[in-house]
Amino acid sequence: MNLFKKGTFLGILALAFFLSAFSSVTNWGFFAHRRINRLAVFTLPIDLIPFYKKHIDYLTENAVGPDKRRYAVATEGIRHYIDLDIWGTLPFETLPRNIVNARRSYTEVIVLNNQNDTIRLFGQQMELDADGSLILKGNNFQQFFKRDSLFIDQEDYEDFFYEKIYNPLYEKEWAMDCVELQNYFDRYDFVLPCDKAIAVDTFVEHGVLPYNLVRLQRNLTKAMEAMDSGLILRLSADMGHYIGDAHVPLHTTSNYNGYQTDQIGIHAFWETRLPELFADEQFDYFVGQATYIENPSSYYWNIVLNSHSLVTDVLSIEKELSQTYPKDQQDCFVERGTGAMQNIPCVAYAEKYHLLLDGQVEQQMRAAIKAVGDAWYTAWINAGQPDLSRVYRKKANLEDQKEKEELERTFNLGKILGRKH
Repeated sequence: MNLFKKGTFLGILALAFFLSAFSSVTNWGFFAHRRINRLAVFTLPIDLIPFYKKHIDYLTENAVGPDKRRYAVATEGIRHYIDLDIWGTLPFETLPRNIVNARRSYTEVIVLNNQNDTIRLFGQQMELDADGSLILKGNNFQQFFKRDSLFIDQEDYEDFFYEKIYNPLYEKEWAMDCVELQNYFDRYDFVLPCDKAIAVDTFVEHGVLPYNLVRLQRNLTKAMEAMDSGLILRLSADMGHYIGDAHVPLHTTSNYNGYQTDQIGIHAFWETRLPELFADEQFDYFVGQATYIENPSSYYWNIVLNSHSLVTDVLSIEKELSQTYPKDQQDCFVERGTGAMQNIPCVAYAEKYHLLLDGQVEQQMRAAIKAVGDAWYTAWINAGQPDLSRVYRKKANLEDQKEKEELERTFNLGKILGRKH
């Protein structure tokens, strides 16, 4: 679907504008995210770009907002990655593409009776019968139900899960209402002794990146429909960040920083050191105009699947290089940011790795820029192509300012909640 009417603003003058603006946005660790968001603006059509270009500095600076929230929000980290290797091998066809379906398979309810006996229900305690019924079984069934298993209707359970169990906040554990559970089993003429119950999700800890992108796509459309400028900008900046993460191969594997292969530090090497060294002089940023996303779920899943297909090369090429390149020339102490000395890959070593990757980082960065533009454009189309030139950004209120200050405070403390990547 291509609803462009007048083309895009990409051109020589625009290129000069956004390249000249980069000198102020190259903070250590945030370089690529800021650049991706900034360049995505120039993929937009003439009817949409004025709004985004007007707020390009906000979109650039706030491209790193999700990373800062990892220091303040416990459930933020899992939105940045998905450990696909946990779920099998490419193309991971058995992994549900819908977040509700995925979490239903891995969410169990632990019930405690008044004698402190426990039983685990649902999730991995269920099997699908040939006739489409679900068989619920597990330890302590005799003690709780006076039988070894129960048959429950699949469609009925799916509705119950979504309405009474599902937690949209990506939490790993939350309290359940015993009455709701008892009412459910009453349908099958069984009494459930329940004094306390909690739901435990073992899915989200392995990351929800593509699912989160689908959710944000939907929310950005709603923000545009509501002409809520503040929310449009925040969601647009956030989407840019997560889409950038989706194009980083090491955001799709449990070996995200080389811990399993004795390559600790490879994450920052690939996604930060290489772009900072080579993006200005070597990368081509003419990625074309943004296009409409017909199926957001398939679109974002294809991104992470493609990124995951690159993991082997990312790791194996650096591993082989590290075994042949002089050890004392691989890492150098370099003054960064506030003047602190950091031990990072030497320029010559990084250049050799970059050459062996054969343009991989550039290709992924270009794809990320295009994908961010696609996401913004698609939300605008789905919202009915509202005239965002009539939308004015409101000044931040006291509550917004306090939230921003608290975010900066927790970020400066330097303690990430959850894993680093």
